[in-house]
Amino acid sequence: MRRRIVAFTVAALLTGAAGVSAQIYAPQSVERYFRLEWEATRGRKGPAVEGYVYNTGPRNAEHMRLQIERLDVSGKVVASSTVWVLGGVPMDGRAYFRASVSDAASYRVQVLSFDWAGGSCGGGGM
Repeated sequence: MRRRIVAFTVAALLTGAAGVSAQIYAPQSVERYFRLEWEATRGRKGPAVEGYVYNTGPRNAEHMRLQIERLDVSGKVVASSTVWVLGGVPMDGRAYFRASVSDAASYRVQVLSFDWAGGSCGGGGM
């Protein structure tokens, strides 16, 4: 399924389809613009991953979605989910996020997609 989405996105970008403005960023590029600080917590409602995403990029970021991977003891991904960062992530600022998750040995969080505010360039699809 993910291959189909990537193939469609690449095809749309190559053909210049109207309304498609997504740019695909390498993980290293996204890490250049955003830094994540998070921790796994356990509250009354069960386990959660919560923290902040910091924006060091050139503009405010909007519509940010994070991917949370659940890992087993060997570090293998056993499941994943996504969470939206509510509101925008201001330039030189941060935004809070929290997501309920299932129990896992450990977690990995990364920026999945975003849009730069006030421009036509789109967010990373990784």
